[in-house]
Amino acid sequence: MDQKKLDRINELARKSKVEELTEEEKLEQKALREEYIKEFRASMRGILNNTTIVSPDGSKESLSDRAKKND
Repeated sequence: MDQKKLDRINELARKSKVEELTEEEKLEQKALREEYIKEFRASMRGILNNTTIVSPDGSKESLSDRAKKND
């Protein structure tokens, strides 16, 4: 998400604390938040898929392999 959209999310959040948002602003805020959450989740999945667990015995297992076993 680009900085301009993040700034807009913050601007709407600050404004909502001071005054009531218009219906248009509420819809914009909801859409921006949904986009942010979608991108955050995708980023977190990428991080977790590239994470490796090292056991005390020295064996290594990636979280993506572990997730496949649990499916």
